[in-house]
Amino acid sequence: MSKAEPGKTASFRELAKEVFRAFAYGGTPPGTRRPRVGLALAGGFARGIAHIGVLRVFREAAIPIDVVSGTSVGALIGAGYCAGTSLESMEELARETKFSDFGRWMPSWLGLATNHRLEQYFSRLTPVKQFEDLQKPLAIAATDINKGLSVYYHSGPIGPALRASCAYPGLFVPIQFEGRTLVDGFLTALVPIEGVLLLGAELVIAVYLESKTIESPRTFTDVLSRSFTIIQKHADLEWRQHADVIIEPDVSPYAWDDFTKTIELVRAGEEAALRALPAIRAAIEGKHIATGR
Repeated sequence: MSKAEPGKTASFRELAKEVFRAFAYGGTPPGTRRPRVGLALAGGFARGIAHIGVLRVFREAAIPIDVVSGTSVGALIGAGYCAGTSLESMEELARETKFSDFGRWMPSWLGLATNHRLEQYFSRLTPVKQFEDLQKPLAIAATDINKGLSVYYHSGPIGPALRASCAYPGLFVPIQFEGRTLVDGFLTALVPIEGVLLLGAELVIAVYLESKTIESPRTFTDVLSRSFTIIQKHADLEWRQHADVIIEPDVSPYAWDDFTKTIELVRAGEEAALRALPAIRAAIEGKHIATGR
């Protein structure tokens, strides 16, 4: 796979810094504090690599992120980020990723594969295994398929919650955990805004990865993915009403399983986050919280 041209990457990062300088904070007014900022990361399989680009722009622009919630791949990248894993390490691992790293084909009545390998895959990002040991609070969204409700995990072992959040219905066998039958969080928490609110966020930045591919489906999983995408188009208004800023990287040219496009996906995340910086600054400055002093 070809690598990005060093000159272009450096120039892009310099642009990010310049954009931030142009919209630098003017300071916190006396007697106030900035709001607690929450970042909600949507799912999208390989397209979720764009989250790394968003986080990179936030890092270079010094955008504060206090709490994180994630669905599916958003949960995976969110967990790595909250554990303190470098974005460079996450990008490098993404470049090397293949389906067999986290999935194993084992057709059954409940799914075509298992994702038991996902916990081992996550250990390549960080040795952290408990939510309590993360550097930043994290909530992982899953769906209780029997009750049709969102379930958010933010304490205890990370592994089972992560596998549940990534258990795409029909593709992966559901996860049995704490008396529940769990599948992918996107069914009930497409963008898991409720998760950051549960963790005390006062301002929400949402990252949504919409698929707009119009090519004919190639496989069973393509048909399944396209079907869920159609359903989501009719159910994405509610979460938008609760987000202060929405970032939508253009990931439409990329297939759900195309990990070979890591560089392009990261760049898509960077470009979308750069465009959102003025709105993020305005939202933070407009939501200063009185301290009562």
